[in-house]
Amino acid sequence: MTAESNGDLVVRSVGVTRVFRVGQNEVHALRGVSVEVRPQEFVGLMGRSGSGKTTLMNIIGGLDHPSEGQMYVYGQDISGVSDRELTELRRHRIGFIFQSFALMPTMSAFENVELPLRMLGTRARVRRQRVMEMLELVGLTRWARHRPQELSGGQQQRVAIARALVNRPGLILADEPTGELDSVTGRAIMDLFRTIVTSEDVSILMTSHDPVMREYTHYTYDMADGQILNERGTGDES
Repeated sequence: MTAESNGDLVVRSVGVTRVFRVGQNEVHALRGVSVEVRPQEFVGLMGRSGSGKTTLMNIIGGLDHPSEGQMYVYGQDISGVSDRELTELRRHRIGFIFQSFALMPTMSAFENVELPLRMLGTRARVRRQRVMEMLELVGLTRWARHRPQELSGGQQQRVAIARALVNRPGLILADEPTGELDSVTGRAIMDLFRTIVTSEDVSILMTSHDPVMREYTHYTYDMADGQILNERGTGDES
């Protein structure tokens, strides 16, 4: 554990284990994983498919529960909180970005980004201002009225990033966000993440199997067979 307390860290896991039962067999997806994400930090989870990256992300986001260990998000152990509390946490304090973009195909870029604010009951004038701010941040104001099928893969992912940020979460969980993009576009997305960490005062945790991610993150955890291979020290910097 570093010098920071749980309350000073956005994410801190302690010995998190996740075991799935498949018939009579047990599959150990995570084996005593401990990670930290600090405020305004871009952190990577690097590993091949099956290394446990997505399972860990799902637990951090409250979409799954650890079999053993503790998961602290904003200083609170979320391992035992109710589903309603987890829903509120995801709705207000965590943004999600997926490899497949997960945009609504019948909605414009503006409407896709606006959707979380509509769900929160935000007033129309406030919604419009915030959505346009986010589209400007990701460089898509000219494409606000375009639907996903009219946008490139990189543009679609930028819409997804704007949507994840629109309700001002403190933590963004990005699961293989460059997995369906070419290398140049993927680098542009990671460069955007570095900008967002500062401009939007957020922390980003990103999974990838691409070693290029190390050039952009403040720190990268290497994962294999459900374990963290490198232990983070108190003085780690990019």
